[in-house]
Amino acid sequence: MIRYDLVCDKDHAFDSWFPDSAAYEKLLAGGFVACPHCGSTKVAKAIMAPAVKRTDKGRTAPPPAPAAGPPGPAPVALLSEKEQQMRAFLRAVRRHVVENAENVGERFPDEARRIHAGETEERAIYGDASLEEVRSLHEEGIEVLPLPRLPEEGN
Repeated sequence: MIRYDLVCDKDHAFDSWFPDSAAYEKLLAGGFVACPHCGSTKVAKAIMAPAVKRTDKGRTAPPPAPAAGPPGPAPVALLSEKEQQMRAFLRAVRRHVVENAENVGERFPDEARRIHAGETEERAIYGDASLEEVRSLHEEGIEVLPLPRLPEEGN
């Protein structure tokens, strides 16, 4: 087992245990290492002071500090299997939309209406719309779906 001091992109510090460094890299690459404070998966190793075995046996070293009782459970930055699957699914949906649709930004409601009315070519689009704009589009018979927000995008 190996313990890493970690920090997220919002500067929350935490630590977590992994079977080995390869497991850490694999979990990190898959987006499965998350900050327990904010849920961000933009995580990196923090600077750590390594435990180095002394080789100068002739010198005296200060005695080790007494243990403060049995160690408690280490905080874990991993998600349950179900949460991992849900996040992977949301990332896949979002990646598919971003790769296969045009981002029209704040023009989304107007562009959706133009496509629905046949005033412009039919194509996949995504962008920004307020709840009221989405409600209005639905009332006009224009089908729209929300694009799932990823945990690292905040609340």
